Amino acid sequence: MWGNSPRGGANTTTTTINHSSTTPLTSANMTGGPTKNLGMTAPISVAGPEPKDLELTQSLEEALRPYDVFESDEELTHRLSVLSQLNDLVKTWVKDVSVEKSMPENVAATVGGKVFTFGSYRLGVHNKGADIDTLFVAPRHINREDYFSSFLEVLRQHEVVTDLRAVPDAFVPVIKFCFDGIDIDLTFARLALKEVDDAQDLSDPMLLKNLDQKCVRSLNGCRVTDEILRQVPNVENFRLTLRSIKLWAKRHGIYSNVLGFLGGVSWAMLTARVCQLYPNASPSTLLQKFFLVYIKWQWPNPVLLKKPEDYGLGFPVWDPRVNVHDRFHNMPIITPAYPQQNSTFNVTKSTLKVMQEEFKSSLNICEEIAQGKCEWDKLFETPNFFSKYRHFIVLEAASASEEDQLQWEGLVESKIRHLISQLERENISLAHVWPKPYPGREEDNKKTTCYWFVGLVVGGSAGAHLDLTLPIKTFTDIVMRSAIQINVWKTGMRIEANYKKRKESALAPYLPESEHWKLKPDRKSSVVTPAAQQTTTPQSPNGLKRPSPSSPPPPTKRMNSGGVEMIDEESNSLSGIGSQDSNLTSTQNSTEETAAAVDCKESRGDVAVVADKMETADNGVNGIKERRLEGFVVD
Repeated sequence: MWGNSPRGGANTTTTTINHSSTTPLTSANMTGGPTKNLGMTAPISVAGPEPKDLELTQSLEEALRPYDVFESDEELTHRLSVLSQLNDLVKTWVKDVSVEKSMPENVAATVGGKVFTFGSYRLGVHNKGADIDTLFVAPRHINREDYFSSFLEVLRQHEVVTDLRAVPDAFVPVIKFCFDGIDIDLTFARLALKEVDDAQDLSDPMLLKNLDQKCVRSLNGCRVTDEILRQVPNVENFRLTLRSIKLWAKRHGIYSNVLGFLGGVSWAMLTARVCQLYPNASPSTLLQKFFLVYIKWQWPNPVLLKKPEDYGLGFPVWDPRVNVHDRFHNMPIITPAYPQQNSTFNVTKSTLKVMQEEFKSSLNICEEIAQGKCEWDKLFETPNFFSKYRHFIVLEAASASEEDQLQWEGLVESKIRHLISQLERENISLAHVWPKPYPGREEDNKKTTCYWFVGLVVGGSAGAHLDLTLPIKTFTDIVMRSAIQINVWKTGMRIEANYKKRKESALAPYLPESEHWKLKPDRKSSVVTPAAQQTTTPQSPNGLKRPSPSSPPPPTKRMNSGGVEMIDEESNSLSGIGSQDSNLTSTQNSTEETAAAVDCKESRGDVAVVADKMETADNGVNGIKERRLEGFVVD
């Protein structure tokens, strides 16, 4: 019965849980009796799967296998062995450091330390060869300086550790390395406890009391993952559905939190919400309902898995009633563990529009699959990005060495979303970046140069003058300023932005020959055209309707708990979904200038200072190349 299905140890993360096992698909384990409703609202439908649904689910699972989304037992065993060795290494190091800090050896042997897992591995949806997100939890006398000094040295001296790289200044500080062939991302948090034993549970919010922000953010990786598992009615159905959604998102080029799409935890929460709305449905049905629900969802109303709680510990939480910035998030998806945060604050108007178009086209494919007109493989086909647009910006990031390029490419990628936001303020109705960078074409620059492509849909009337000098200049300033501030920039690093039309002669030099066929136009493009957008109601940057200047100020909009107003299951019509999925009050701001100011606060700060540095690049920072693009015009 799904109400009693095993949760995979949701209350505490261990290193001995088999996350990859799949349960045979039968009506017995996909349906169940009455259970407590999960989520902000009652389910849309509690109907169980029909025999045809089970057949489609079985064929869906078979369709996933060629994409290496399931691990073999041997590979899983190896992961468990690596985690066990890492856990032992952590305990030994904690003991040694404790002794160095004058703790008696017999006491130091009991203070513990533990490695927790989170992310896709903890959820049980990791792919073959995927990395493992881990958290090292230490007792109170072990600090972050110890972690990034002596523990880093322990890893450096370990015989099976390779590709070691520490990022102490990241939003969530992390050490990245490869342990016996398995990529590990290890974050750190210390609890205000004398010891951390093997039975330590992280679900109690009061553990966060008196901790710093970096520790809280590190702990929330585990706390959010475990809470997601608690909030789904059937974990096995959730896992298969999420595997499908993640593969689909990656194949369709919309899986990237840093570029303004969604990351793994956001896709997991969207999937979990659909599982709450259809608690007895099979994965094949849940997949179809996923696209249906989020086509109808009334963004920017938030997706919530549970009612937000405030434990009075003083940590900032997502609340548009209090925080002005929160009112301008385009696609809020709120984490279920305290302190609640929006996992999708990077989403722009353009990336939301791109995802909505993918939802629509994929729903049509699911309906064709249900009718027997095609197979699941069609859902996972990668669309031809280059055929959708006539105009492109090609971003080039290059360095002098392979090691420098690794850092430079990551920095540039993390700032591309600022370029998208800047372009949206010009006469650009949609800016779509393909998340996969292409390496250099020449043998000597394959590992020191990469290219990103940004497809543009130009708004306004045909032939309008469009000068992109300012957004390009602002973007390059942001990148250079960040590189200088965090001491990443080195001689030979450069970034260029070039406008190109979709012609084989223009874009072919940047693409491998095997992909030149993609440059031919495809008239079946599903991208929203400027003509279509001119007929829509004007909207402000937060996705809400913008009143005319003569209209009175808009009223405060209250989003009562309730989620879905009415669903007609027979006709598959959804009315008002998402409009009441929160008990928070969202204040609508009627001016585009206010939204632009909020969104631009980070990206435009101190730009003038950076411009001065760039003007004297030859004397100060050698090798910085600025491309001004004066008179940059698109016809």
